Amino acid sequence: MIEARHLRVLRAVAASGSFSAAARELGCTQPAVSQQMKALEQSAGTPLLVRAGREMRLTQAGEALVRHAVGILAGLTAAEEEVAAIAGLRAGRVRLVSFPSGSSTLVPTALAEMRAAHPGIQVSLVEAEPPRSVEMLRAGDCEIALAFRYPRVRGADPAAVPVGAVPEGHWGRDDVVVRPLLTDRLVGVVPEGHAFAGADRVRIEELAGESWIAGCPRCRRHLVEVCESAGFTPRIDFATDDYPAVIGLVGAGLGVAVLPALALESVRGKGVVTVEVEPAVEREVVALTLPDLAHVPAVEAMLERLALAADR
Repeated sequence: MIEARHLRVLRAVAASGSFSAAARELGCTQPAVSQQMKALEQSAGTPLLVRAGREMRLTQAGEALVRHAVGILAGLTAAEEEVAAIAGLRAGRVRLVSFPSGSSTLVPTALAEMRAAHPGIQVSLVEAEPPRSVEMLRAGDCEIALAFRYPRVRGADPAAVPVGAVPEGHWGRDDVVVRPLLTDRLVGVVPEGHAFAGADRVRIEELAGESWIAGCPRCRRHLVEVCESAGFTPRIDFATDDYPAVIGLVGAGLGVAVLPALALESVRGKGVVTVEVEPAVEREVVALTLPDLAHVPAVEAMLERLALAADR
């Protein structure tokens, strides 16, 4: 096998005309140069140099190898410089996938701090709900997936989990690295003037007779599980993935909802009041990456920025 170090020596011999001159240029001994040339000729399977008086001249095979060595070594040098830049956080990329309420709360601060600290890192963002975001991570479409999961509600039917969904409590397989970020409590949202608008807290079974406005499919499924564990099935009249739309529908007096606190941080609620729901309903917000990506400097730095944003 032809090695890059042998090509460097061959190029030096071709340029200087002798082993001794090449040794001085490379900062090694003449026997070391001779030994490496013998190894290179053995790998090539043909002579590369011939002695002509005091000089070493290239054979036809040697000329061909030196001609290719120029491009090979230039490409290798460029690759080494690029890798060094990535390792030193002067270059690189991080593709982030996040669910909407994470995109509007945790992500902006984290991205701004990442760009300020490492302007050479290219960071991009697209939105997707889990389990789609987890699928994108495994498919190589991103380096970090911001996701959430709900705990399994006691007594819930495991068969109710849709085909292809990530079961609650884990991410389907043990091939992802999980970085916990925060616990996001769900909050009740009722219209102003509602019977519970002035209450500090409300038990979820007290809302059994209400019209409900539900969010994303996973949130909707979990809402049904929580309500059924409290003894009733919620009447979901409206369903939308858009949190401002949920707030608007509640504000118009069309029903009640339970939303993550993160979602409420970025939405100005007109005509609505929030109340604490009992029993407490929470979801875990995490950042996911793959084991081989977890130690890439740019990915590590982005995970740290997300953790700092969550702490705040």
